[in-house]
Amino acid sequence: MKTNFKKKSGNTLRVIPLGGLNEIGKNMTILEYNDEMLIIDCGISFPDDEMYGIDIVLPDFSYLKKNAAKIRGIVITHGHEDHIGAIPYFLKNFDVPIYGTRLPLGLVNNKLKEHGLKGKLNVIKAGDTIKLGNFKVEAIRTTHSIADAICLSIETPVGVVFHTGDFKIDYTPLDGEPIDFHRLAEIGNKGVLLLMADSTNATRPGFTASERTVGRALENIFRDSKSRIIIATFSSNVHRVQRIIDNAVKFDRKVAISGRSMVNVANLSMELGYLKVPAGTLVDINKIKGIPDKNLVIITTGSQGEPMSALSRMAAAEHKAVQIKKGDMVILSSSPIPGNEKTVSNVVNRLYEKGAEVIYSDIADIHVSGHACEEELKLFHVLLKPKYFVPVHGEYRHLRAHAALAENLRMDSKDIFILKNGNVLEMTPNSAKVTNEEIPSSPVLVDGLGVGDVGNIVLRDRKLLSESGLIIVVAAIDRASGEVASGPDIISRGFVYVRENEDLIEEARAVVAKALDKCMRENVKEWNTMKSAVRDALRNFIYEKTKRSPVILPIFMEV
Repeated sequence: MKTNFKKKSGNTLRVIPLGGLNEIGKNMTILEYNDEMLIIDCGISFPDDEMYGIDIVLPDFSYLKKNAAKIRGIVITHGHEDHIGAIPYFLKNFDVPIYGTRLPLGLVNNKLKEHGLKGKLNVIKAGDTIKLGNFKVEAIRTTHSIADAICLSIETPVGVVFHTGDFKIDYTPLDGEPIDFHRLAEIGNKGVLLLMADSTNATRPGFTASERTVGRALENIFRDSKSRIIIATFSSNVHRVQRIIDNAVKFDRKVAISGRSMVNVANLSMELGYLKVPAGTLVDINKIKGIPDKNLVIITTGSQGEPMSALSRMAAAEHKAVQIKKGDMVILSSSPIPGNEKTVSNVVNRLYEKGAEVIYSDIADIHVSGHACEEELKLFHVLLKPKYFVPVHGEYRHLRAHAALAENLRMDSKDIFILKNGNVLEMTPNSAKVTNEEIPSSPVLVDGLGVGDVGNIVLRDRKLLSESGLIIVVAAIDRASGEVASGPDIISRGFVYVRENEDLIEEARAVVAKALDKCMRENVKEWNTMKSAVRDALRNFIYEKTKRSPVILPIFMEV
């Protein structure tokens, strides 16, 4: 990969995505003008199936470390993990002010406390404008699946960059505050140089339904049910939680909350006034035994089938306070994120096995997306009338579909840029081009307390171990006489069960002994050469016998 950390000359704006393109998650974008940088969002993504043992994935901060003195601040668009989750890791390396609305900053502050950090957190609200060096950032109210979301109109020396953040157009949001279309039209009339817009639902025609449709579906369920109701949803979807609580109050049910993230977000939302809960409604999850089923609803984490989530523990009969029983009604108020379908399906099956009635998005309107579909995206394009366009926040198919949508709105294809993480888009008031420069943007993997210490080689070994297992060859060698003093012994893990395959193990031991004997006869002194000879001989034998290729680890001890 070509990298270039040289100081740039000329009055051009450089737009550099470090995450969020050709993927869902890890959103982070740099705007760089001369000796100043503005960062939009700083999120994580979650590991895919090939990332064995990895907890979360971060953007690569190496370019920012080389240019730390340039950074004027981070502005966050909303409080989802894929937009704020990497901030604690970022602040371990940088002393940078962070700007956002109250709820996202409250969530960030909770994260910083968990990491033992403090940050320069600056609360802004929709309608505010802040000046960060050459960047003048206006926060504009938008609607999404979390409260307090904003989009950003950023005045730069070369023109206005408009970043939508994540959004959908909800004309009837639960908080009564729809998108400020009037302001969008004003910005569009003044001129937008570059639009960077959410592409997650660019492949879906029509409009995304309002959150109020979920409220109506939930109300019907509450009205007709006499069972205990257990609802799993995203902890960050405060509006959804509010609708659940409203229906619980309406139909005389107490509310218990389960799951650490759900409890934390609910407490913060109540503290900041985003979640309104009548006195006497909430009960401790550990004190629900005396409440009749028809008078109880439990709000829980686990809508994505996460193994350690509260709902998964309930389904596996491992939850301390809640045991699923026949007649329970369990609602998964979400859609599976791509890649999570199997885990969600497993949880649903276990719930059915325990006699619960399960309602999920395939069979009822109990979830709506937080992202704009085609017609909503078109409205943003028409209002803002950008000169140039970069689709963001999506896999390649989403970015490609959004680019095609812009072309259908008569935008010239040469003014549309489908970027990759690490690309550099250089802009002047009258031009835009992708340079040959590539900024480091490989995913940084977090495993336990280790950040970035697990790379492709380690992942490759973990993949091999998971597929074919491990064989360890142990031998003690007398250096003076050049003879094998003890062994060779063979230990197998994840390859075959030794007690049931003693003949194979004995033959393998003989192959190793023969390879060692050959090394001794040829007076081989280098242990690495001996290990390679043993590894090659044993690998060929094992493959011939089993058609498998386990990891082979020779260990020699000198006596």
